[in-house]
Amino acid sequence: MTDDRMALLEALQKADDGNFLRALAETVLQILMEADVEGVIGAGRYERSGERTTWRNGYRERTLDTRLGSLNLKIPKLRTGSYFPPFLEARKTAERALVAVIQEAWIAGVSTRRVDDLVQAMGLSGISKSQVSKLCKEIDERVLAFLKRPLGGEWAYLWLDATYLKVREGGRIVSVAAIIAVAVDTDGRREIVGLHIGPSEAEPFWTTFLRELVRRGLKGVKLVISDAHEGLKAAIQRVLGATWQRCRVHAMRNALAHVPKGQHTVVAAAIRQAFLQPDHASATKTWRQVADQLRARWPKLGTLMDEAEADVLAYMSFPAQHRTKLHSTNPLERLNKEVKRRADVVGIFPNEDSITRLIGAVLMEANDEWQLQHRYMQIEGMAELALPLADEQPLLTTPKAA
Repeated sequence: MTDDRMALLEALQKADDGNFLRALAETVLQILMEADVEGVIGAGRYERSGERTTWRNGYRERTLDTRLGSLNLKIPKLRTGSYFPPFLEARKTAERALVAVIQEAWIAGVSTRRVDDLVQAMGLSGISKSQVSKLCKEIDERVLAFLKRPLGGEWAYLWLDATYLKVREGGRIVSVAAIIAVAVDTDGRREIVGLHIGPSEAEPFWTTFLRELVRRGLKGVKLVISDAHEGLKAAIQRVLGATWQRCRVHAMRNALAHVPKGQHTVVAAAIRQAFLQPDHASATKTWRQVADQLRARWPKLGTLMDEAEADVLAYMSFPAQHRTKLHSTNPLERLNKEVKRRADVVGIFPNEDSITRLIGAVLMEANDEWQLQHRYMQIEGMAELALPLADEQPLLTTPKAA
């Protein structure tokens, strides 16, 4: 105990203001490791004991990246056996998941040269299937516990966005959609609530996914924001009974596809006039006026605007302070970039389980970071949702029978 106090005092005296916390953290962690390794050995330093099982054998350097900066640690080595401090994980969850996926691809013989080079650079050549299985099992347990966790309370808004990945299936390489679901509860806090792998265009796919979210406790959804996927609207009405907001960004791209490139700026500016209006009624009026003006030159654009009106302007019926985050799937852009960054390293996934393992780990880490941030939406606006919305539009219309 005296030696530990002396070490702490020495660290405090040597550290300047900028390095104070980092030096203190290094010293405390070193003390913890020394105490821990004494328990493993069964004796203290230079202590004679009949319970001793081995002896110290120097140290190995290890850098630990933290919010305080990089900590330089000295991990005690043993003559027989090994010691690794329990507080020091070899990799973050997502990075370990990435390694596991690469290992799977390498063992299955489907890795690309890029993946093979990465495997060798990480020193993973010669790894056995049992080692891969053990690592994957540990990650799967944590990821699935996160993805299947109960969802308490009420969730006002739900975003759905798809990231397309390549996977081997039956000897072929196919493209599948990894659907990420993000929701905001009535306290204004944002969470990642689900991940689903499959063909995004099929209605049964969406229905299964939404029912699973409901089974886990998702309720109270007022608005669902997504791109236009076939079958999604019917699934939303059948399972959630919520309004659908078509991503405004994607809808604008579809609209400009009917206009020569030289006219994109002018047409986009005209359509955006509807988005600048203060309420749903004004936005609808402006949208129709712009559609009529553009219809003469571009009939297909006018028809598209007629069909998209209700879906693109649905968010205008919701609290004004929330609208900047409700009109598109852009709030998920940063999350999707991180998912793609990790997935691009793999290239072609060996199976769907490996997609869930890697993407699920990325989502779990992102969700943990979100919990440390401020509310995503103002709680005052949530109170307005309990009241009848101005110019409230009916929920999705029931599809006509074929």
